[in-house]
Amino acid sequence: MLDVKKSLDRLTWNTQHHFAHIEAQHDFMRAWAIQFELAYTDFRVVEMALQLDGSHHDLLAAFAAAYEKVYDYEYAFVAGGLEGFNEKYGDKIEDYRAAANDFLKLIDQVRELNGKD
Repeated sequence: MLDVKKSLDRLTWNTQHHFAHIEAQHDFMRAWAIQFELAYTDFRVVEMALQLDGSHHDLLAAFAAAYEKVYDYEYAFVAGGLEGFNEKYGDKIEDYRAAANDFLKLIDQVRELNGKD
């Protein structure tokens, strides 16, 4: 498998810190949006590495689905700021926490594979 350690590290950091930012009800800031965009690139790098590897289809599918769930929460914040996020997901912070934790577990599974090469 291609070396995607840095992408996995950044996805971990973004997922943890973006959740904490929203949970703490901090306002939108430009750096957050840039991190959000770069996280998509890191996601695609990992996704392509898994596709090229070809032997972990179930993990690839789970990884992509988990990312999409986190993406939906984060996009609500990017598109509408804290107000937009709260309007759409304000009563679903525990669902967001679960989605983030599920994604982080899958990142760890990919990290284990990545360390074997």
